[in-house]
Amino acid sequence: MDYGGWYDIDTNEKDYRHIVGVSFCTAMGPPGGGRNSISPRYVRHFNVIYIEPYSQESMNYIFNNVMEWFFLINQNPSYSAGIKGMRDNIVNNTIAIYKMIQE
Repeated sequence: MDYGGWYDIDTNEKDYRHIVGVSFCTAMGPPGGGRNSISPRYVRHFNVIYIEPYSQESMNYIFNNVMEWFFLINQNPSYSAGIKGMRDNIVNNTIAIYKMIQE
C-alpha cells in the first residue's frame, strides 16, 4: 500500500501490479479467539473507528425489530402463530450465541 501496488507472487515473473483508483474498507474484531492483531505500520493506512458494545436492551430491541420485519415481509406464505410465538426465544438464543462468540 505504501508503494502503490504489490508484486504478483502467483506468476513466475513476479510482476509488480500497480494499483490505481482503489479504496480499501476493512473491518475486524479485537484480537483473541483466533483473530490476530495487526501491526501499527498497517493500521496507519486506515481511519480506526471503535463502536462500544451494545447493551442488552439495545440488542433485544434490534433483534426483535429484525424478526418482526422478517415476519412482515414473508406474508405469502406466512409463518404459523406457533413460529411467530417463538420470536422471543429466537431473539434470546441468538443474543446468547452472539455473546458466546464474543468471549
